[in-house]
Amino acid sequence: MSEGEDFDNLSGIEIWLSDLSHDSATRIAGAILIIIGGVMGVILGILTISANPTEILSGSLEGDDNYADIAGIVNTALIDNNTGGEPLEGVKITLLNDDGTATGKETYTDSSGRFTFTELSRKSSIIYATFPDNISVKILLIPGDHAQIPITMTPGDESKINEIDWTGDSQLSDSAYLATIIAIFTLLSGISGIAGGLEVLNSNSYRKAWWLSFIGLWSRGGLFIGPLMILIGMGITSITKSQFKSNNTYDE
Repeated sequence: MSEGEDFDNLSGIEIWLSDLSHDSATRIAGAILIIIGGVMGVILGILTISANPTEILSGSLEGDDNYADIAGIVNTALIDNNTGGEPLEGVKITLLNDDGTATGKETYTDSSGRFTFTELSRKSSIIYATFPDNISVKILLIPGDHAQIPITMTPGDESKINEIDWTGDSQLSDSAYLATIIAIFTLLSGISGIAGGLEVLNSNSYRKAWWLSFIGLWSRGGLFIGPLMILIGMGITSITKSQFKSNNTYDE
């Protein structure tokens, strides 16, 4: 406790907090928590940047850009907003070349309405879905351009065909760019958190340490664990602001 403080007018908690505020170990503990939280963010950012976002989004983790998987789900059509919209089992899914010729690959949807084709060449192909008493569906696409293929089967003459062209609708590249930007922001936020922790450790500017640590909160290390550690570290640091050479707070 600093000189000149009146012990008689302070409660036990106030005395304890006053002792903490003048103990350098308190500030060091806050700095360590902030640095650890920042390091977790940096690790997450590096791991995310190292991964190929396009492969993650497309469900293909083989690392071969010439091949990809197709995964989809078939549901019944929604009728009068009351019935339908349920997974449909037993739908025959045939993979065709883009000219309609057979590839020899076919499967049936499971009890969850799902189907998959693996190790397909990334060239224009057709997914052909047929089910008794339902209008057939043909989808022209390029394997790997869509993470999930949703198909809706509508009651009707199965000889009729609903044709859909998805070859120009892929948004994976935009999603990959967005994922990369988020990963870079995560990395930079983690670095900012580490810098904030070092600023606390050196006890230079409280304002600078606060803002750097605040930016570090967005690093998402360990989802919420890293930001939580930074937040706790910031709370501990706020108690010790009198130890900083420049202890002006962010709201001064």
